[in-house]
Amino acid sequence: MSSFTATDHAHMAEALRLAERGLFTTDPNPRVGCVLAHGDAVVGRGFHERAGAPHAEAHALREAGDRARGATAYVTLEPCAHHGRTPPCADALLAAGVARVVAAVGDPFHAVDGRGFERLRAAGIAVTLGLLEGPAREINRGFLMRVEHGRPWVRVKLAMSLDGRTALADGRSQWITGEAARADNMHWRARSSAIMTGIGTVLADDPHLTVRLPGDEAFAAPLRVVLDSRLRVPAAARVLDGAAPTLVACAPECVAGSHGVDAARVLSVPHHATGLGLAVLLAELAQRGVNEVHVEAGSTLAGAFAHAGLVDEVLLYVNPSFLGDDARPLLALPPLRALADRARWSIHDLRQVGADLRLLLRPAS
Repeated sequence: MSSFTATDHAHMAEALRLAERGLFTTDPNPRVGCVLAHGDAVVGRGFHERAGAPHAEAHALREAGDRARGATAYVTLEPCAHHGRTPPCADALLAAGVARVVAAVGDPFHAVDGRGFERLRAAGIAVTLGLLEGPAREINRGFLMRVEHGRPWVRVKLAMSLDGRTALADGRSQWITGEAARADNMHWRARSSAIMTGIGTVLADDPHLTVRLPGDEAFAAPLRVVLDSRLRVPAAARVLDGAAPTLVACAPECVAGSHGVDAARVLSVPHHATGLGLAVLLAELAQRGVNEVHVEAGSTLAGAFAHAGLVDEVLLYVNPSFLGDDARPLLALPPLRALADRARWSIHDLRQVGADLRLLLRPAS
């Protein structure tokens, strides 16, 4: 890290800000930013906007033109070295005469995975890795989880009162949190590849599970995933309205008849005594290019994900109110034998959103 200067840090920070501009639109590709500079002087900037469109390096090189020769390229992810829907970025940097490449993190995707760096180094270009690696991994935590571990990053969104309740005893829950918190959650939906819920929520609330953002903010409509072991989702349910793609996960014996649901929307998942096989479902979603799953469900499904150790972060909104002892709990979990057995979480972020508090929690381990 001592080889990186204050100028290097400033340019990589700008590249990360550029990468964030693709937060809602790049799926299933990673979010990438690129800055080309001679010392303090920036000559080109770019970010990856959407899958199939030019990569960040291509945009920055186009802006820089001849000024790219001899420049340093700051990229938030290793330049690709393969022909996909666009040509290799490593070759483009070579052809432009870039003298040095500083990358935040390597790309573990099998078609890249060090090959971009090898190609650049073989041509005599100085390559250094690891500058602002933490923030770079954060912005692509879903992509990296999918490529490195074969499953998406799982975020469970919850909302509760101060006494840890999510709904009245009869199930009514609209609205525990305020308008600002609900609007904030839309941005978390928008950055996700898929929004997941259970059949209980569909039958009780008939949610849209779509993204509704103000103005002209661009986003790619996330896949809607409904866990429904017995395929009870009504044909008129809003999650089947065509406003976004939908997948209904059910037990294998339900697939044949499809119960009036378009067979193309039905995914067969092994069923156990405790419910559908969540790990198998996540692996299947990863095969379909899903990077981040945003779970909005009741205590049963949310608790099942937590009990299975498949929650990477909890997005928890806390409203300053009380619902009482007979109201519904946050998570349905098996009883603990000892206090030492409790799951421990760390606060990754804490802020006020309107009248509510928003906590971003991650497993303490």
